[in-house]
Amino acid sequence: MALDSATQVNDAVLDRGHLSRMTLGNRSLEHEVLELFDRQAQILLVRMRRSDGAGVGALAHALKGSAAGIGAAEVAHAAELTERAAKGTAEECSAAIDRLAGAVDKARAFIAELLSQHTET
Repeated sequence: MALDSATQVNDAVLDRGHLSRMTLGNRSLEHEVLELFDRQAQILLVRMRRSDGAGVGALAHALKGSAAGIGAAEVAHAAELTERAAKGTAEECSAAIDRLAGAVDKARAFIAELLSQHTET
């Protein structure tokens, strides 16, 4: 049961089945896509923290699409909430970016783990 629970948590962070389907099962392409997402997510968060509401909305929208594309559901959901919060107050927007950053950190840690396993095999 604990293994099933851990799998569900990991699938919420990154649905590896979805990623595999999107990369046609090509492990090398998977690796490349994960590296690109990792870098992009980091860059977009930095830019969000420096942007006004409209900029945050556009950047969050971009991150939402990228996250959905690789199966990072938590990040996609947090990015969607950030996109909405960007239309609100500066405090709401900032809090949403913080929550998004937490989801991104979790995804990036999982991605780092996957990439290290890939290089070991």
